[in-house]
Amino acid sequence: MTYDIVSFDLDGTLVDTAGEIAEAANRALESNGIARRPVAEITRFIGAGTHELMRQVLARVFQEQPLLTQRIRTQDVLESLDAHYADTTGTRSAPYLGAHETLARLKAAGVRLACTTNKELRHTHRLLEMQDMRRWFDIVIGGDSLPFKKPDARVLGHVISALGGDPRRTAHLGDSHTDVMAARNADVAAWAVPYGYNAGQPIEASRPDLLFPSLQAVADHVLHSRVAA
Repeated sequence: MTYDIVSFDLDGTLVDTAGEIAEAANRALESNGIARRPVAEITRFIGAGTHELMRQVLARVFQEQPLLTQRIRTQDVLESLDAHYADTTGTRSAPYLGAHETLARLKAAGVRLACTTNKELRHTHRLLEMQDMRRWFDIVIGGDSLPFKKPDARVLGHVISALGGDPRRTAHLGDSHTDVMAARNADVAAWAVPYGYNAGQPIEASRPDLLFPSLQAVADHVLHSRVAA
């Protein structure tokens, strides 16, 4: 199969963002009088967007400390998170090995590239700019770009339509069950890498079509398919 479009998830796939997201979340908690939470706990909620992550963290906090619900407004914490994440974006994150090289190789070969994430678009653009990745993508979709987000089939459907592609010649690469299901729902190739977050669960259990050991291996596969065609 020749691939004309490859969609990439962002957090846990192209960039390791656990440190900066956890720091922003903990600053948001502290600014509202709530004790910091373990980084590993916060990392488990990465994947559905920063606001959903914060809601999940707060749900854990409220479960342990029910009295806090009487004085803490979720919206206040979410607004605080946005401000703190604007400060931490790019400060504690790093591209995974081969990220830039992979995107550059695919772009040079004429493959159309999408960044398709559930992170809110304003944070997505800032992270891509901080990591000098925005230049590689033909389209960027955040969790609030559309009325729906991954794993809804319409997200990747929108990407394919916008880029004038064909689902049969499209793949989506991610690190989570959400990414595998997004690809499955859109009837595109479901690819995964094993080093991301996925709520602490092995991505193998989600049975992606292909599990790549590295980003470089993704580029090798796509480019080989184009040469063979």
